[in-house]
Amino acid sequence: MSLAGAFNLADVVPWLGRFDLQGLKRAITKIGKAFDEILEKIIEEHEDAINSPKDRQDFIDILLSLIHHTVDGQNYGIERTNIKAIALDMIAGAFETSTSVILWALSSLIRHPRVMKTLQEELETVVGRNKMVEETDLAKLHYLDMVIKETLRLYPAGALTPRESTEDAVVGGYYVKKNTRVLINMWAVGRDPKVWFNAEDFCPERFVEKNVDFRGLDFEFIPFGSGRRGCPGIHMGLVTVKFVVAQLVHCFNWELPLGQDPNQLDMSEKFGLSLPRAKNLYAVPTSRIKPH
Repeated sequence: MSLAGAFNLADVVPWLGRFDLQGLKRAITKIGKAFDEILEKIIEEHEDAINSPKDRQDFIDILLSLIHHTVDGQNYGIERTNIKAIALDMIAGAFETSTSVILWALSSLIRHPRVMKTLQEELETVVGRNKMVEETDLAKLHYLDMVIKETLRLYPAGALTPRESTEDAVVGGYYVKKNTRVLINMWAVGRDPKVWFNAEDFCPERFVEKNVDFRGLDFEFIPFGSGRRGCPGIHMGLVTVKFVVAQLVHCFNWELPLGQDPNQLDMSEKFGLSLPRAKNLYAVPTSRIKPH
């Protein structure tokens, strides 16, 4: 069954039939078909490569291996539609968070022309002025890596991370009872003046000496959480954010409209799980490369 055909809107939302919402239903059906085609292509690519040698299996490979999963003769396998639904959940979870981080990174770069210039110089050296950034270039863009780290330090994609203690513990002198639900304020962790020098300043160079890891191994920097409940989409999220930011900065110069001073750019946040900007970012691009 296709993803588009897996839902009956009239059943999910009974009142749809009482209003003239045919345009909305057509739009949702069209989007469903588009997603289904993308997910089907992803699955087919993994099926075609199933006999190819691999260093390790990825997420889709593992799900495909469960289609005919049996235990003691009982079928506990999943269906193709289940794989699409799980994959869509994983991808959809990265939409808002990745967009938020990209906007914060671009906003910070516009507000700090020195950092923007340094990043553009690195892109010119590594990529060149006559072509666009490719995904294979990302591993060589070390200053870009520091820019994204600094963005995530100040504007984590998930400001509050919920956790539940599995046993009694004493943390920082406080007794935490088993099964206590805790909200970890990653926004405050990244701005702790006891850990970070000039904690409120946007300064990617701080990571030259402080080579902390994205994956929660350094507790002063945990934008993706830590441990078994850390974000499963770290790699996809980082590649997406780095690639988009690199393209935007390499292909265009950016200025605020009407000659606005970069220091006047509003950097206030709006309350939300992904910590979005309070106001939309408006910027004027001008082309800076001439790809062949």
